Amino acid sequence: MKKGDYSISFLYYKKVMGRGRRYDGERKLNMKKVVAVGLAIATLIIVIVLMVKYPTLHKGGEGKNVANSYLVACSDNKWGVINSKGEIIIDTIYENMIVIPDPSKAIFICQEDVDLENGTYKSYAMDASSSKLFTSYDQVEAMQNVDSMGNVFYDTSVLKVQRDGKYGLINFSGKELLSPDYTSITPLKNVTKSFVTEKDGKYGLVDNSGSVIIENNYTEIVALTNRYEDGFIVKDSNNQYGLINYNRKQILDCKYTEIMHVYGSEMYVVKEGNDIELVSADGLIKLKNGFTEAVSIDNSNVIVKADGKYGVISSTGEKLINQEYQDLKYAFEGNYIAKKDDKYGIINLQGETPVNFNYNYISYSSEEGFIEAEKDNGEMDLINTTFEVKTSGILSEINSNLGYIKVRKDGEYKYYNFKLEEKKVQDVLSSNTLFLSKYNNKYGFVDKNGIVVVDYTYDDATEQNDYGFSAVKKDGKWGVIDATGKVIVEPSLELSQNTVISFISKWHLAPDLNANYYTDSKE
Repeated sequence: MKKGDYSISFLYYKKVMGRGRRYDGERKLNMKKVVAVGLAIATLIIVIVLMVKYPTLHKGGEGKNVANSYLVACSDNKWGVINSKGEIIIDTIYENMIVIPDPSKAIFICQEDVDLENGTYKSYAMDASSSKLFTSYDQVEAMQNVDSMGNVFYDTSVLKVQRDGKYGLINFSGKELLSPDYTSITPLKNVTKSFVTEKDGKYGLVDNSGSVIIENNYTEIVALTNRYEDGFIVKDSNNQYGLINYNRKQILDCKYTEIMHVYGSEMYVVKEGNDIELVSADGLIKLKNGFTEAVSIDNSNVIVKADGKYGVISSTGEKLINQEYQDLKYAFEGNYIAKKDDKYGIINLQGETPVNFNYNYISYSSEEGFIEAEKDNGEMDLINTTFEVKTSGILSEINSNLGYIKVRKDGEYKYYNFKLEEKKVQDVLSSNTLFLSKYNNKYGFVDKNGIVVVDYTYDDATEQNDYGFSAVKKDGKWGVIDATGKVIVEPSLELSQNTVISFISKWHLAPDLNANYYTDSKE
């Protein structure tokens, strides 16, 4: 019986107790049965009252089905590997941090003989049994990259190998994709599947299958944008710039003084001599010297900047939005996020202001299709594309994989889909076995049917993570329970330096999020 269903039980009670009444013509009642029924009903009433007053506690539960993953672990300043159950796969005995390029694969990159002063080291790969892999090469390394936010990530399809001082690429099965014939191989910053090669002092480009996209004929290669599909700026020996796309086609000849990192609507911003031009993909000039700096191109309109002020012009030079804003970013369908008098709002090409300049910051999530607007109190207004504020609170998470937004409101978490419709946590996190619940300002956990599995004894707690563990806090200290509600670590850890509290069995996420490893440290 669910909490709150006592009205039906009360009707049932009246109906049953009515059988104890005696009417003319009825048979004489068996008083033992009447007393027994009365006692049963009295017991039922007590149970109902307790259910209403105190949520039902049901011990036990099913474990969560979790895909096996490998994660870096640190104990007493030594490094090893654990799996997604918290079991030790590689003992924490290594002096240097282990790198796991793809958490789903048991391929671990280790370093030894590290000389920080001279910047030298040895690097090799090993498997889950600590056996060395790909031993025909002198070194094996992960391909480390950095995104636009400065976060480190690794390519999950290739490894860099070295033999006799030259570099090549292999896949995670050891198949050679690119023979070790190159002086260097480096990933393009903030771009996936794209690696710059160096041979005989000239640069070229290959993809993650080892296919040559650009031959080694250039003195410099950089990405046009953070999408490899948009192409690559190349510089020839005459210091002239051109553009080659991912299909190996020369889009713009090497004749420009500069090619800006601006692209949209099949148009590019270039500098030819002293002239700044907007050119099409076939090299035709659309606009010359109608602006001093372009920021972005969207739907054939260009955000331009001069003297620190932003505005919008068309591809023919027509002024669409006056150049008077401190910041300007395209959002969608002719709407722009603008900054004026140190506050953000949204304006459009019709001269309207659908969102007033009341916010500290505004961003538009183009893939998810909603607007985030930060208020003075640090909370976010979540706004749909018709500019309605659908909910407000502290934005905790945007999960594109599962399609939900997590917002903290009044000490509780609420879940929304990308249409900003509120959803039950059981529907959003359908693979979870336990769900965070709050009662009388204390936190516990219920199962999918709302039955309490972990009693309301904690001051704070986190929702079950991908590995089936939930952090719980009591008297200022953190511990962890598993997917069945069993306590793995009693609340005993301060974790005051942690931005994110997350556990895998006894291991908790380290404060250094960029390093992304788990530790059993008590601090």
